[in-house]
Amino acid sequence: MKVTTALSKFVKRSALALPLVAAPAISVQVLDALGFNANGFGQAYAQEEKKPSKVKTRKTPSISEAVGKKLGQAQELADAQQFNEALAVLRDMEARSSKYSAYEKAQVAYFMAYIYFSLENYDGAIASYKKVLSVPSENLTEALEIGSLQAVSQLSFVKEDYKGALRYINRWMDVSNIVTGEMYYLRAQAHYQLKDNANALKDISKAVSMVEGNGKVPKQAWYDLQRFLYYDKNDYPSVVKVLEKLVKHYPQGTYYIQLAGMYGQLGREKDQLHMMEAAYIAGVLKKEKELLNMAYLFMGAEMPYKGAKVIKKGIDNKQIERTSKNLETLAVAYQMAQELKKSIPEMEAAASMSDKGELYSRLAGIYLDLDQNKEAITAGDKALKKGGLKREDQLRIVLGMANANLKKYEAALKHLEVAKKDKRSKKFAEQWIAYVEGEKKREEQLAI
Repeated sequence: MKVTTALSKFVKRSALALPLVAAPAISVQVLDALGFNANGFGQAYAQEEKKPSKVKTRKTPSISEAVGKKLGQAQELADAQQFNEALAVLRDMEARSSKYSAYEKAQVAYFMAYIYFSLENYDGAIASYKKVLSVPSENLTEALEIGSLQAVSQLSFVKEDYKGALRYINRWMDVSNIVTGEMYYLRAQAHYQLKDNANALKDISKAVSMVEGNGKVPKQAWYDLQRFLYYDKNDYPSVVKVLEKLVKHYPQGTYYIQLAGMYGQLGREKDQLHMMEAAYIAGVLKKEKELLNMAYLFMGAEMPYKGAKVIKKGIDNKQIERTSKNLETLAVAYQMAQELKKSIPEMEAAASMSDKGELYSRLAGIYLDLDQNKEAITAGDKALKKGGLKREDQLRIVLGMANANLKKYEAALKHLEVAKKDKRSKKFAEQWIAYVEGEKKREEQLAI
């Protein structure tokens, strides 16, 4: 018997789009990856063209010799990693700062923020940076104001104060005459944490385009956030474009699999198959579900033997569990590939492990196709004994045909009469009954 419609449907299953992981959240590690230190960002990763500063050019205020000497003492202690001692010097300066200029007070607060950050006292660092920002802008250098805004913006993420982070990021971008990709990325994260995905996508897309516009590759975390936000708004074509970049620049197994899944969502079956096969060849498909999806794709693309090889290797390597269902799938793949001799032992094993007779029923049909009538009858009897058959009438016809081929006419007629009671098989069963009765009569006449 040929592979049934039910079997055809069975093998057309393939990998759907896998859910994308949540967007990467800002953490101390993420800030470090951006180049954050107590004095703000390091070298700009990607910067936009300069814009006119909204702050008038300021003169650099002077520091008295006495204040400079004390700050130098604190600096030496900090350089020696003696942060608590440095902090004691700065606190003493703060206590005596009534006669300091606004700029000198700001310098003391800025230095204290650095020490607090080095001691991982982020509350203290934020409070000190805010003291700097409480000084009127005209009494600060641009670098001091911008550095403090940077730092408070970033440290607000560590404290999960996303509204505060967004507020200071906007001030920072407003004051600075150079806007970097990192700024847009950080603001995108703030919007995302506040569930404003529309503005988050706008900012991360700006950050990515700035880097790519300079002929460089954006950081992986940037693509990850952009990919997630596109997926969240069901913009699958854009998700695919981002995943294609991730596969190219940051090849990882999850990206191969997700891209294959998205191709499937868009009906790009050939691309889906090619991407999954590339992942398989690269050895990134290790889980049972991933390997079975690969096999289903091969089977659905009319390459069942490749599908069978994937499953067989997976079972041999103990990556795919040797269950009745998985062995059945392997047997079906071999059957579709016209490798019936290879299909039989797998279907036998699957049938023996099943608590229903359905697989033995299908096995009986395979044996009949191979003209192995005794084996067909044995498998069919086991199917009837186990029960739970979807189409007993079809099995009865197989048993009728197998018995007739062995000239066991009475047994053949018995099975065909049962099949005739089902209206779906009535006509076909009657034809075979007529044939068997004719053969029986002919045999009887020859015996006279």
